[in-house]
Amino acid sequence: MHIRKLTRHLVAALTLAVIAPLAAAQGSGRYVMVSHGADSDSWWNTIKNSVTQVSADFGVQVDYRNPPNGDLADMARLLEQAAARNYSGVAFDIADYDVLAKPAALVRAKGIPIVTLNSGTIAESRKLGAFLHIGQPEYEAGKAAGERAKAAGVKSFVCVNHYATNVASFQRCKGFADALGVDYRSSMIDSGVDPTVVASKVSAYLRSHPTTQAILALGPNAAEPTVQVLQRNGQAGKIYFATFDLSPGIISAIKAGTINFAIDQQPYLQGYMSIAALVIAHEKHTTDPAVVVAALKANPKFQQRLAEYGLKPVYTADGVSSGPGFVTKDNIALVEKYAGQYR
Repeated sequence: MHIRKLTRHLVAALTLAVIAPLAAAQGSGRYVMVSHGADSDSWWNTIKNSVTQVSADFGVQVDYRNPPNGDLADMARLLEQAAARNYSGVAFDIADYDVLAKPAALVRAKGIPIVTLNSGTIAESRKLGAFLHIGQPEYEAGKAAGERAKAAGVKSFVCVNHYATNVASFQRCKGFADALGVDYRSSMIDSGVDPTVVASKVSAYLRSHPTTQAILALGPNAAEPTVQVLQRNGQAGKIYFATFDLSPGIISAIKAGTINFAIDQQPYLQGYMSIAALVIAHEKHTTDPAVVVAALKANPKFQQRLAEYGLKPVYTADGVSSGPGFVTKDNIALVEKYAGQYR
């Protein structure tokens, strides 16, 4: 009898020992991030890592949802599900405003605070009902990259667009083209994300346009297969090459001189700050962006992450910009350690 009682007490104690730390780790509310990133798109790993970290730093539960194949209709359905589950806050990227407007309205109708990130514009973000947008102004980033290329004497280019259903992709290509004074439509290929297909299309374009002076890739899915094409063709270092975003492969190509620079939009900031802003908004019962951003800037955990990973957000009257920054041979050592994980 005493043994049974002792056993019950031990079981109860062990149960409390398991539950107590979980309860202690629970912050205020439950949150979700919905992205358009396909499972095969490694670029989103950095944002996933940031979501894991912000969840631990703020002691809250955060769900990450994405369509496995990157289908935008599936993303819209995930956003509808987020509205139905009554989260304390919803973060999502504006992969396509028209596709996401209706499910975003369902979230807004529930009174759930919204933060947008990554793709899309501040104007689109506001129309969707978000109180904050955290991302990189894509057209401006593309134009800044194009101005660098123009200063190097580039007059023609090809934009390797691996995600042609995303409006941000066209903004990047158009900005680069406008800086050079050329038509972006005739300077762009829809490559898709399959590395074999990307390589095949890039090879075909360069064969039929042998005077192409520059390549703009829109991320690792486009850049890494293109690097392999240039290496096979003996063109590595001979064609001006810029890319958006970072990965270990892109870092190696910058060090080797195959890629001139990468445009870093600091995706870790996009993920971390979007969820942190939602938590602060929930806890302070306000969606005033000035109040939320001020509280975020004063948060010691956030400041610790900035210092740890060498991140530099830009605070503006409209919110927060995470880029563009330019990674070249000159500053590659600062970001190499964390490329593809926290940068």
